[in-house]
Amino acid sequence: METVAPGKSWLDTLAGRQRQIRELLCKSAEEQKKLGYFHTLREICRQPQTWRETSEVMAKSASELRNFLRGVNSIILTGSGSSEYAGESVRATLQAELRCNCSVVGAGTLLTETDVVRASMPQLMISLARSGDSPESVAAVSLMLELEPHTRHLVFTCNREGALARTFGSHPNVHVIVLGENTNDESLVMTSSFSNLALAARFLGLAERPDFYRKTCKQAADIAEGLLQSNVDELAQLAAAGFTRAVFLGSGCRFGGARETALKMLEMSAGRVASVSETYLGLRHGPMSFLDKNTVVVCYLSSDRKRRKYELDLLRELDQKQLGKAKVVVGESIPGDVLRNGDVAVECPGLERLGDANAVFVDVIAGQLLAFFRCMREGLRPDWPSQNNVINRVVQSFPLYHT
Repeated sequence: METVAPGKSWLDTLAGRQRQIRELLCKSAEEQKKLGYFHTLREICRQPQTWRETSEVMAKSASELRNFLRGVNSIILTGSGSSEYAGESVRATLQAELRCNCSVVGAGTLLTETDVVRASMPQLMISLARSGDSPESVAAVSLMLELEPHTRHLVFTCNREGALARTFGSHPNVHVIVLGENTNDESLVMTSSFSNLALAARFLGLAERPDFYRKTCKQAADIAEGLLQSNVDELAQLAAAGFTRAVFLGSGCRFGGARETALKMLEMSAGRVASVSETYLGLRHGPMSFLDKNTVVVCYLSSDRKRRKYELDLLRELDQKQLGKAKVVVGESIPGDVLRNGDVAVECPGLERLGDANAVFVDVIAGQLLAFFRCMREGLRPDWPSQNNVINRVVQSFPLYHT
């Protein structure tokens, strides 16, 4: 039978360092597929490698993207589900770096609230999509091309054969960039595709500095590999602890990652783990009531001095009130006084230098791993956790209305 990690590959170091991954990978490919984690585990763990590849794809597009961005002073990032959250993960950074108004509007909202969106229609609409086959993704671009013919469109997708790429690849007002084949996840849930779509969009703020972008991607990949080599077993052990609720906290761009990983927990547990995402300061305004003795709180800890003060105060308050079963704190130089017995500190050297604008790419790996192992503990199949096909890899077709 085929064994999975022979020879030199991106999996070798991971399998050698972390018992939980080693035990999963030592099974034959046939058995891994039978148990339903063959694709998802690879798609989570190979993200650092794919980021380096995406950085090259984007850097090679620097000249044409600089021309595409010339004169743009308003942008909409759009997508559905995880793709929308990918836009949220970079929106504020792009707004600051491009010095233009930048907003995130879901593809579904473009269809249902068309007149409201058109009232402030931007000069550039950026569509993010894994498959590019979701009904609203193609419909949203088609509708805006019809109603706002002067708006430019940029499409980032992971699927060369998807409807977005095929339909608009030669349209004069649309520029399509297809990411590497390894970013087009085969698992039901988006993991590698999420981080790579966000990373591709992130390049727009650094189109004038492609070498710096490459360096940033390498730094993020190195830090993520360190996480994969050091914290998998702890996250797997916590996932086995039987929690039924999860809260994901993030500030600024990292709130986009919190929203995405809350969705991953919900999807991969087939709804058995209820999940909520919030900002640190927002948690006090009602959502704190969600925390009970079976709740895990995942905390993406800022490196920004002011944000961090607010965040640490909130974590200390949770401990004082004895809220939650355990915390997972992801950051660098995590203070010992915000950790209690049972908490997991995901210490990421270099995260402060990387900066909060780029830390979301590392954050999501911790959240994805926790959801993956919780899925396994529930006896579900990570590659297809929706036992009754309540959700699908690509949203099924539904009627589209023009009036």
